[in-house]
Amino acid sequence: MDIALKISIGFVVGTLIGMTGLGGGVLLLPLLIFGLRVPPIIAVGSDAVFNFITKIGSSAVHLHKGTVRRKVVAALAAGSIPGSILGVSFLAHLRNAYGNGVNTFITSAIGILLVCIPTLLLFQTQIEEHVVHRPPTMKSFLGMSAIGLFAGMLVGMTSVGSGSIIMMLLLLLYSFPPKVMVGTDIVHAVALTGVTSLLHWRLGNVDPVLVGSLLIGSIPGGLLGSHLSTRVPVPWLRRILCTVLLMTGARMLWA
Repeated sequence: MDIALKISIGFVVGTLIGMTGLGGGVLLLPLLIFGLRVPPIIAVGSDAVFNFITKIGSSAVHLHKGTVRRKVVAALAAGSIPGSILGVSFLAHLRNAYGNGVNTFITSAIGILLVCIPTLLLFQTQIEEHVVHRPPTMKSFLGMSAIGLFAGMLVGMTSVGSGSIIMMLLLLLYSFPPKVMVGTDIVHAVALTGVTSLLHWRLGNVDPVLVGSLLIGSIPGGLLGSHLSTRVPVPWLRRILCTVLLMTGARMLWA
């Protein structure tokens, strides 16, 4: 029954990702922590591995289609990979110093992100319409590394932000076509979540059975979600999900 529940959660998350394009981290973590009662530090490590594996296929497709700006990926990774190492190392320090107190920190950090990210996503269209686009410059690439460092630390500590936060910040600096923006973001996310996954695995923060069960459900769920995305009012569904996530984040902060 426990395995069946995990597979079902993977199916639901996969379907929602396929339908709305929302990041797996913001959708999956609350279900793991509140639904399955997984310790937050194990939820973060397992979610990082889940995100890494689920992004490999789409990353390969974007690389094959040429919808990736490799220099931007490199600039982001130059900051995000050291940032991830710092984030995971900080969690390891907290666990050594405070034991299970690290889970309280993780819950609060995820709660803050679940308030911030859905709020940004609710206003994404307005941000895209009003932002002043400019072509990439060396200053922009340096800025990319700074964005990567910030996002990498967040991903290392919470496994959230490898797609949603970086995508939102990319909008502020670049004017690439949407497909290129998405492809670049996904390929970088594979590199970032891959490193983060390895670090968490080495620290024993990953439940392989949990990850495997989620993947079994998420693959058919993703296919179903992609099929349904042309048959349901996706913008309204995204708004509803963002509102629920925002409320969940508030609960995590003030529980």
